[in-house]
Order: sequence, then C-alpha cells, then structure tokens
Amino acid sequence: MSEIQISQRVSIPETEIEWQFIRSSGAGGQNVNKVATAAQLIFDISASSLPDFYKQRLLAKRDHRITPSGKIIIKSQATRSQAQNRELAVQQFVELVASVNRVEKRRIPTKPSKASQRRRVEKKKKRGDIKSMRQKPLV
Repeated sequence: MSEIQISQRVSIPETEIEWQFIRSSGAGGQNVNKVATAAQLIFDISASSLPDFYKQRLLAKRDHRITPSGKIIIKSQATRSQAQNRELAVQQFVELVASVNRVEKRRIPTKPSKASQRRRVEKKKKRGDIKSMRQKPLV
C-alpha cells in the first residue's frame, strides 16, 4: 500500500482516494470518443486520516474544487494519457492540501508620509494650472 506525501509529517494512504476515469473533451480525434483518459480524483475530507488541523482549514477554504459536502474533486484532462492525467491530478491535490499548512503574514497597513502627501498636492495644483491655461481668456 503506497502513500501520498503531503508534508514531512503528513501522508495519506492511496486507498482514501477514489478515482473515476471519464471521456475527455477537446482535441484528440476519434480517440476522444472511445477512451476514458480524463482522471477525476475524489477525496472525502471528513472521512480521511488527515490531522484535524488540515481538515478544519480545508473545509474553511474557499476553493471551487471543494464541494459544500466536504469532498475535494479534481479533474485532470490536460494530456491524452490516463496515467499522466492521474499524476497531474495527484500533484494538484497535494498542492491544495499543503497550501492550508502555510500561514500567511498579516499585512501591516501603512500611511503615506507628510512629504509624499505634500508632493501629491503640488503635482495636482501644477496639473490644474496647466489645464487652466488651455481655457479661452475672459474678455
């Protein structure tokens, strides 16, 4: 039984992933109509062996690949090979699950300096003067 490595400490057994192979859309000639090359990866977050931290973060994440029922569905149809599409789907899955482990820095809001505010107002005044010179003189 092989496992999919998410991070150094976290891995998922491949038995928790469900696969569906469907006919791919797009170019490919007659092959498109008879061979199921598109891979669809289905992963149930709540029924998985992931740590609770990952489960909570994944369920809270706003991503079109996560259904309201708590399943991750990734469809890959980039290549004509079923094996390659399967690998691409696994890569996308690992990236999605690993992305919840990264904590983004909080942004510290900054203010423009007094000097930059002054320069901005001076530029606006200069520009206004230039535009006012274009008007017809009052008689």
